[in-house]
This record gives sequence, structure tokens and C-alpha cells, in this order.
Amino acid sequence: MYIPKAYRNDDAAQLVGFMREHSFATLVSIVEGAPFASHIPLVVTVDDQAIRLTGHLAKANPQWHAFGEAESLAIFSGPHAYVSPALYTQHESVPTWNYIAVHAYGVPVPIMLDDQPERTEAMLATMIATYEQAYQQQWDELPAKYRSGMMQGIVGFELVVSRLEGKYKLSQNRSALDQHTVAAALHEHGDAAAREIGAAMEG
Repeated sequence: MYIPKAYRNDDAAQLVGFMREHSFATLVSIVEGAPFASHIPLVVTVDDQAIRLTGHLAKANPQWHAFGEAESLAIFSGPHAYVSPALYTQHESVPTWNYIAVHAYGVPVPIMLDDQPERTEAMLATMIATYEQAYQQQWDELPAKYRSGMMQGIVGFELVVSRLEGKYKLSQNRSALDQHTVAAALHEHGDAAAREIGAAMEG
């Protein structure tokens, strides 16, 4: 990702927090020589300073066949907002867009039920605990045949992040006055995403 110095964020703890808050990600891999993307929820954990992404795909999804071979890219997108040049003090200005995004790279390792039943169960338990802990009881009470069939239809994976990039494009290239004006305008905007960007600028 192209990141001018003013917009780069290398604070790993802040980036992990952002990924957890915006965990419905776009996972991109190279499948048969071409980019291939899936939109999936991911669980973000930190273990001994290693950042791990865990999730699963439908077994019918061809993307998992690229796992274990080369890097994939998980894109975590956050709030974004149009910024009007009318908000700047300088007349010679153009429109732009403020946004926050985090890119995480690594090689996904597949988790298959037939090869790793306990790890598959653990992967699902982690996802349930992350997104709806109360569902675990319902899952445990489902017939074993049904649960097995559901698990046979997916391929889990774990990706250890080898490279992490954070881009916080929040008008840092503008004067302090322009930054204040843009933040105030976005903070009062009718769109929730724009207000989030305004709050990020003020924070």
C-alpha cells in the first residue's frame, strides 16, 4: 500500500485494535495467476508478539487452494469521508478523501477437519467466542452429524502476520487550522462514517 510518511502508523497495538474493531476483512490471494478476494470475518489474536489472523472459507471456494504457498493480504477497512476543498483556507485546493486502512500480510496455513479435528473445533470455538459467545451452547447441542457436516464444508486457516501496514489519512499534510476546520465539519456531518473520521482527527 502506498503510504506517504505523514500518514503512516506503525503502532502495532493501535493497528491490532483497529483490526479487531473492523474485523470483517477482504482476504486477497493469487489463485491460478490472478488476484482472488473473499470477504470474511477474521479473529485477531496476539501471542508472544506474533499477530495471528484466524478464519475459514467454504470448501467450495477455490481460494484456499492457494494457502500454504504464498503470501495473502488481509485488508481491514475503516471509516472514510469526502473532504471538500471549501474547508481549506487556501483557494488553490482540490477535493480529497480521508480514511483509515490496515493491511496485514502473511501465508495462510489451512486447517482441515479430517487432518486436524481438534484444531478445527478450536478455530470455531474462538470465532464463536469472538462474535457471539452465547451461541456456543446452541452449537454444542446440535446433532453431531449436523456439526460434522458443517465442519466438512469449510476450510479453516491461520495466518501469522509477517508485515503490517497502517494508513491513517487524516489531513496531516494540511495546516493546523485546516485540520481543525475539517475535523469540526466532519464531526457534525450527517454520515456516521464521516463523524468517525472527524473523531479520529480530533483524537
